[in-house]
Formats: sequence, C-alpha cells, structure tokens
Amino acid sequence: MALIGLATATPAIAEPILLDSGSVGDSFTIDFDGFVNGGPSLDGLNSSLTLTLTAIENGIYTFDYSLTNTGAADDGITSRVSGFAFNTDPDIDAATSTGTYGYTNTDSNYPNGIGTVDVCFQAQSTGSCAGGGSGGVYDGATGTGTLSLSFGTAPASLTLDDFFVRYQSISGIDGVTSASGRQITSTSSSGGNDVPEPGMVLLFGMAVLAIAFGARGRGQAATKVRVAYA
Repeated sequence: MALIGLATATPAIAEPILLDSGSVGDSFTIDFDGFVNGGPSLDGLNSSLTLTLTAIENGIYTFDYSLTNTGAADDGITSRVSGFAFNTDPDIDAATSTGTYGYTNTDSNYPNGIGTVDVCFQAQSTGSCAGGGSGGVYDGATGTGTLSLSFGTAPASLTLDDFFVRYQSISGIDGVTSASGRQITSTSSSGGNDVPEPGMVLLFGMAVLAIAFGARGRGQAATKVRVAYA
C-alpha cells in the first residue's frame, strides 16, 4: 500500500518527440504546469503547445505552432505566457520564427533552475530566454505562427525534448510575479496516446501480480480438495 501511495504521487513524464521524413503532417501537443525554482506546480498556471511538422527541406524542419494559455482568469489568477523552449537532438544550427513568438534565442539560460536550453521562442526581443516586455498570450488566449529549425546537414531523424514555457505578469499568487512551466503530458495526432503516469504503470503491474497470485491460490485450494476426497 505504501508503494501504491508513492506511485500515484509521481508526476507524469512526457516522452520525447521523435521525427523523421514520415512525420510530415503529424501534430504533437504538450501540456505544461507552472512552478518556481523547482517547487511544486502552482494552481492557475497551465498552458498547451501544439506543433505540426509541415515540411523537411534542405536540412530545415518547419512547424506550425499554436500556444494557448489555459489558465482560467475567473480563479483570480492571471498570467502571460511570454515564450516557450525545448532541446533538440542533434543540436540545431539556427532557428527562426514568425507570429506571436517571432523572436528566437539559442543556447540561452531559462529561469527557475532549468538552465541552458537549445532554443527558445519569445514574444519580445529581449536577448535572453527569460522573457520581458508585454507580449505573449494571456489567460484563455492563443498565439500562433511558424518556426524553423536549421541543420547544416539534414538529420535522418530529429528528437525534441525538455519543453518549457515562461509565465510573466502573474497576479493572484502571493509573492509570485513570474514562473516557468515544464511539460507534464504529450499527445500525438498520429495515433499516440497520453504518456501514462509511472504510478499508473506500477499499479497495473501490481494488479497483474495480484491476479496471478489469486489464481495460484485457487489452484492450490482445488488440489487440496481433490486430495481430501480421493
């Protein structure tokens, strides 16, 4: 029972997004929480990013993006998502973007203890991934555009991982005016499912073991009965 309690308390872990030439047209959605300096998730800070791979040409991966601030202003907490970021494997040579998040930075530090990220996309040209200014999307709003990741030599496949967002202009949370968000789940339009929480996987395994032991116990009992009547 102690193991079950620990397992269910474990947060979901989103798997990396793996892309190749067969992924053009696929969409991927990443959901985020909000936190400060490695602390627990803060109620009222939530957002969601959808990336759609539209083309792979001449070593350039091009995506449409749509980022929604899913926080609800009616809970008394408001925020602005000023940017998003992720890591790539292999490393990109350069990145460009248009639309709401039309500015990019590479190999820049992300706040709240996250550290260096390969690339970030921002609503303001601030010179760092920490964000600033007044751009981005507020509660209930959505920002859209396109982004491109450039490589000197086109990789046969590309991995996107470690997704983050940046919250600013926060009100309604005592002592917090800015925060970051980490990916908590990811889904794919190409038939992928929500990444299960590790706790749920453990619970499933324990349930299978319980069924197996139960069946074994019933088998032993039946054997004893047959011996008794022999």
